[in-house]
Formats: sequence, C-alpha cells, structure tokens
Amino acid sequence: MQSHLIKLLDQLEKKGFSRIKNRVSITWIRYDTKKPAPFSGAGAGWAEERLVYPASVVKIFYGIACEAWLQRDLLQENKELIRAAKEMIQNSSNDATSLVVDLLTGTTSGPTLVGDGWQQWKKQRLVINSWLSELGWPELKAVNCCQKTWSEGPFGRDNDFYGPQNGNRNSLTTTATARLLESIMTDNIVSPAACRRQKEFLSRSVDLGQRQSDPENQVDGFLGEALPKGSQLWSKAGLMSQARHDAAWFSIPGENPMLLVVFSSGKELASNKSLLPLIAKELIKINQDNEDK
Repeated sequence: MQSHLIKLLDQLEKKGFSRIKNRVSITWIRYDTKKPAPFSGAGAGWAEERLVYPASVVKIFYGIACEAWLQRDLLQENKELIRAAKEMIQNSSNDATSLVVDLLTGTTSGPTLVGDGWQQWKKQRLVINSWLSELGWPELKAVNCCQKTWSEGPFGRDNDFYGPQNGNRNSLTTTATARLLESIMTDNIVSPAACRRQKEFLSRSVDLGQRQSDPENQVDGFLGEALPKGSQLWSKAGLMSQARHDAAWFSIPGENPMLLVVFSSGKELASNKSLLPLIAKELIKINQDNEDK
C-alpha cells in the first residue's frame, strides 16, 4: 500500500501537481471484515503526522465531544443542542459550530478581555484538548482543537486567542483524524449509541440527483465524488481559501470498507476540484485490483 501511494503521488507530480508531496497529507486504510476482528485494517500514509489547519474537518472532533459531555452530564440533551450538532456536521454550519463550542467550553465570543477573566476564558477554551489528551491516543499528541470556525474570520477575544501569527489556530493530522473517524465508525468511542448518532450526521448520499440539488453537498470536489452508484459514504469535508480537505469512510457494493483522509493545502489546491476525487479514484482501483487477487 505504501509503495502504491508513493507511486500515485509521483504520477500526480508528472500530471502537473507540482511539489504535491509538500502540499498533501494522506492516511489510507483498507479493512477486511472477513478477519476475526470486525474491522481489521491495514494502512499507509504520507506526511500523516504533519500538523495542518483542518478547516471544517475539526467539526468531527467537536461532534463526538458533545456526546462525551452528554454522557458525563456536563451538558443536558435538548433539541437545540442536537440541532446545532447536526447542522455543524451535515451542513458544516459555522453558526452552529459557534454554539457548540460555547456549550462545550462554557465560553462566549465578544470583545477583548483582560486580567483574570481573560485567563479563565483561555483555560476553559482548552477543555476539548484536555479531553482528547485523556483518551491517551498517540495520534492525538500535539493536535489543537480550541477555536471556532469562521466565514469571515475571528474578532475580539477570539482573534486575541489566535495569538501572534495565528500560532494558536486549530491543527490536526490526517492520522489523528483517521483514528477518530475509525473509532466513530466502529462504535469504539464514548458509546455505541453516541457513535450511531454521529454516523447519522456524517452520512452522505452519492446519488447524482440529490447532489445536484445541493451545491454544498460535501461530495462533489471531494473524495466521495469518486464513488460509484450504490456506495455508502460517511464524511466531513473542510474548505477555505487555503485548504481543501476530506475525511471519509466508504464502502462500495461487494467490497470491504475503506477509510481515506486527505488534507491539501495552499490556494492552488484549495481551488482545485479534481485532486481529491482523483486520489480517491486511484486508491479505490488499487484496492479493487488487490481484492481481485
């Protein structure tokens, strides 16, 4: 798998994606449901421990954090919380994410703070990182999930919290993202019921008609575009001026599941709608060729 992945990156370089190895991170896992463990996987990666600004992919982490807070009675389940959590994942709403982060951390956006109030605010904003650290996963070392997501950018205390040169921006790796998504898809974090709800939010249709009715479907221009009709897809995309990312778990009829996380950075790749589907298409073909053998 590793040699296939490197060969693919070399081919993309020859096709005009200059310096592609410096601008993408990939984690690729193939599962074998025939083995004793329900989801026994083998994988490969490229720059998968490189810390990258994750854009809206971070919302997967906020979604499962909601489930953990609910289980610990740190939040009370209500329609508005669940509506926000669903909109955050399904439609990538930044407004919904703002509410979710406020509820998870006990903070609110607003004007600049000073003194003890500012110190306490910053401490509370880091509680999601503290929870991730409690999981004890080596993949989560050094990741940062403490900022809201924005359409226009942070202001006031949120902008202050980014620090000099935006040094405190959210940052994730593809391997950390893959570990979390795998845990959700295999019911191995918080509780099976919590994972089922998050899977419902992550589920996406690959039906062309449904995609055409929703221009922001998080499938076209992303990994799911490469999937044939009848495939099942669970994913969360991230898109902004300097990033086009996707984290996807999918199964093609008659084949074992695959998990693929691709982060692509820089203005050129962010605007390129063909790269992520191309990567998924080629890795799917490699998987199919190997299953046939």
